[in-house]
Amino acid sequence: MTHDGTTRLTPRQIVAARCRAVTEARWFAVGAFALILANAAVLGIETYAGVLHRWHDELKLVEHGFLAAFTAEILLRAGAHADRPRDFFRDPWNLFDLAVVLCAFLPVVRENATVLRLLRLARVLRAARFLPQLRIVLVAVVHSLPGTVSFLLVGALLLYVYAMVGWVFFADADPGHYGSIGRAVLTLFLLMTLDGLGDIVRDGLAISRWSILYYASYVLLASFVLVNVLIGVVITSLEEARELEREEKDEPGPPTTGTAGASERDVRDRIAAARRALDELEESLERLPAPLTHTTEATTAPVGSGHT
Repeated sequence: MTHDGTTRLTPRQIVAARCRAVTEARWFAVGAFALILANAAVLGIETYAGVLHRWHDELKLVEHGFLAAFTAEILLRAGAHADRPRDFFRDPWNLFDLAVVLCAFLPVVRENATVLRLLRLARVLRAARFLPQLRIVLVAVVHSLPGTVSFLLVGALLLYVYAMVGWVFFADADPGHYGSIGRAVLTLFLLMTLDGLGDIVRDGLAISRWSILYYASYVLLASFVLVNVLIGVVITSLEEARELEREEKDEPGPPTTGTAGASERDVRDRIAAARRALDELEESLERLPAPLTHTTEATTAPVGSGHT
């Protein structure tokens, strides 16, 4: 605590405040998003063999520049949490960015061109960090996974049952579509998208008129009921993700004081310093001589008796 009553910031708090001033600036987010788009453009350019052969050295230099820029970005983000490192690792996007950057420095990754391209492609996914609507969609997809797993189990069971029924009735007459359980599953899976429905139904009617019941019931259950259930699960998860995003925006941020913008940790440190100062004042008061009140009474008593 300084002489003027303010709390002296620790080196970590100073580093965190300066890094936050950079990472919370709008130009920082715009620049990082532009780097991600440029990285995606370079990846697309490298798919042309002629361009890659002619500008190989230049593209290699550009890739090193991207790696340096993304490394500086993650270091600044980590520095912004220097006073509270645990908060950095609680953010899934920070963990994803850190993994993408660190893997690029591994010798095993750098020596494998295919893995390196996939890693560079993963950088494009970081664009979701700067696009709130896309981030909401990704969160909704993650939240819908439990419901999607149940949907997949029901769909797989339905597909298997109808594939076995199709193999039993149509294997001899239509071996191209129902000659084995694998072919029957593939046929019905494609039929779930209503692709080639007319041709398959005509082939079934040529075998038996009762096949219309088989195809009609399957299309009704697979293409309408199950697909609509999946859409409902995704829409519900999307609403939940939007509600979470809205709650995060409504939450009050940490109080800011001064130009550094003190965080909750800074406020707690200042409260602790104030308590220590109060304890020191109490100790100073306890050290004062106790007879001080008695001497005051002795000097005031004769004055009062003289007036009476």
